[in-house]
Amino acid sequence: MSEAVEYDVVVLGGGPAGENVVDRTRAAGLSTALVESELVGGECSYWACIPSKALLRPVLARADARRVPGLAGSVAGPLDAQAVFAHRDYWTGSWKDDGQIGWLESVGAHVYRGHGRLYGVRKVAVTSPEGEHHVLSARHAVVVATGTRAVIPDLPGIEGARPWTSREATSAQVAPGRLLIVGGSVVAAEMATAWQALGSEVTLLVRGSGLLPRMEPFAGELVADALREAGAAVRTGVAVESVVRDGSTGPVTVVLAGGETLEGDELLVATGRSPRTEDIGLDTVGLTPGGWIAVDDSCRVPGIDWLYAVGDVNHRALLTHQGKYQARIAGAVIAARAAGNQSLDTGRWGAHAATADTEALPQAVFTDPEAASVGLTLAEAERAGHRVRAVDYDLGKVSGAGLYADGYRGRARMVVDLDREILLGVTFVGPSAAELLHAATIAVAGEVPIERLWHAVPAFPTISEIWLRLLEEYRG
Repeated sequence: MSEAVEYDVVVLGGGPAGENVVDRTRAAGLSTALVESELVGGECSYWACIPSKALLRPVLARADARRVPGLAGSVAGPLDAQAVFAHRDYWTGSWKDDGQIGWLESVGAHVYRGHGRLYGVRKVAVTSPEGEHHVLSARHAVVVATGTRAVIPDLPGIEGARPWTSREATSAQVAPGRLLIVGGSVVAAEMATAWQALGSEVTLLVRGSGLLPRMEPFAGELVADALREAGAAVRTGVAVESVVRDGSTGPVTVVLAGGETLEGDELLVATGRSPRTEDIGLDTVGLTPGGWIAVDDSCRVPGIDWLYAVGDVNHRALLTHQGKYQARIAGAVIAARAAGNQSLDTGRWGAHAATADTEALPQAVFTDPEAASVGLTLAEAERAGHRVRAVDYDLGKVSGAGLYADGYRGRARMVVDLDREILLGVTFVGPSAAELLHAATIAVAGEVPIERLWHAVPAFPTISEIWLRLLEEYRG
């Protein structure tokens, strides 16, 4: 190993969470190095959030247009798949990270390409693709932001079947004739929406009782109904026992419990994520390789005062925006401690606590209809011991929704803490419902009293009038 190069902060992993740590530590005047083994920008930029939304945007725009009088006939035909793919490729930079590297250099960060491993206390060893070795030493903090990868279930025949994961599903250049999807998660629902619209015959195989299990049950029900109407098959309560694929390009066969078989041209497995920690040197600091990295609310690893973990790898909230939020919190903590401030504001909603991970977690699913939620579902609130009431309203009955699209179908729910008269959670399902989410996030995170929400007047005629209808329903 070469002599160690010293920085104030070393960040292991260059996805959105890692980049945001760099942004905050450099803004605080701390020298920072970032280590990345793949593309700087991470999973979100190249194989998840960005390419999936680029694929879905034309799908949702066409779906909305088909519900608008005077326009529906003009968009009756199929999507131009090649134009959609070109749009997706533009947003991923054709899987090149020049722009991301340019930004990091512009803020004064030092980028090391290669595989990084913790190398004992405050050190990271880097092996470049060319075989060069470097040791980076951190004066103040090392931050792990290595993210996750798709889980491939241990099924007979799965390895030889060469299944798609989210990476292949968001980067494919041709729509498969028949696409089998195993899973009921966000990835499964969004990719079913995209590829069905791009010309694939889609079959969703869901082990559980419905789609989007982390949201209110009606969210998954409305999305499943819409997928079926679009031509997809959605089967719940089914288990895959094995997979068979003969040859390198032949069809793939899925064998269900009970012996039923289904054949497709490609198989997408969307059954969860696992941490990318198996070979990053966790054993050198007393942690378990391959596991999630537990942290406190400041994103610091308990018992190791210089080590932090942000983003998916800490398993607090596997969402890009939450990883970036954690990075901002961790960056503020690192900067404060580097300046000698040990009196951190780590209380609930404090400047150095990632409270939103557990109390105001927002998520948007870009299906048709869109599903968006923040905070607790009714079931979660009840399990937590809150005395609550769920207030529901048909989103399609709001004037703005009716003007947005003929036959607008959707639903809204707010979960009210009856003791404090604040909102613990809000869910919207409907076309363009994701744009309603941030107002709900502010209400939940700010613990805005119901009585004050009455004074937040929604403009007429917007879909945001759903807030007035929910409040009226609550007041009775």
